[in-house]
Amino acid sequence: MRAYVEPEEVTLMEKATPYLRDRLLIHILFHLGCRISEALALKVEDIDLVHRTITIKHLKTRLTVSCPNCGGRLSAAHLYCSRCGSKIETAQTEQREHRRQRVLPADKDTLNMLQEYIKRGGPVLRDGKKLIFGINRHRAWQIVKDCAEKAGLPKLVNPETGRRHNVSPHRLRDAFAVHAVKVNDSGDGLRLLQEHLGHASFNTTAKYRKVSGKEQRDWFQKLWK
Repeated sequence: MRAYVEPEEVTLMEKATPYLRDRLLIHILFHLGCRISEALALKVEDIDLVHRTITIKHLKTRLTVSCPNCGGRLSAAHLYCSRCGSKIETAQTEQREHRRQRVLPADKDTLNMLQEYIKRGGPVLRDGKKLIFGINRHRAWQIVKDCAEKAGLPKLVNPETGRRHNVSPHRLRDAFAVHAVKVNDSGDGLRLLQEHLGHASFNTTAKYRKVSGKEQRDWFQKLWK
């Protein structure tokens, strides 16, 4: 059992579907390493064929809870305010949206596939926006799962819990990250990967060293030289 998808297996997934849209979805998730929410939010205007870039826009919604008496920050489980000590009957909640954007370089194959897809009229017009895919999250997950099964890919195992699970859009993002670490696991390489993936914390990016197993193998081999 393995923890991640290999690049050649992603190619098998692409070949498993006759539909250009589904093939493009799998290709973009792996070649860009973007989140499924980011892929589904892609618009035609985000594709820059001249500069060979794709603009990724990420929206996160955060809910903050605070004490109605002193305004101190609380967790959802707090019964008493840690700042003023008052009992929390009804906490104040506020929802905030955080928008982030990053411009990613795109490889020739991805841009050619996008160009062909747009030329064929694949994008969907919705609320005045020309979306590349125009499908919901559930449908995207189903496409990835079905293509993996048609390609004969085995289920993956979580290295920390041992649980088995189907190939999903996030596993393709993981596959991109592990592939990047295998090619370059230097400090500079990991920092570039962090920026590319849009991770706020370096620790989130560094976990892919552990997933790939390369760092541990190198460390172990040096013990017996």
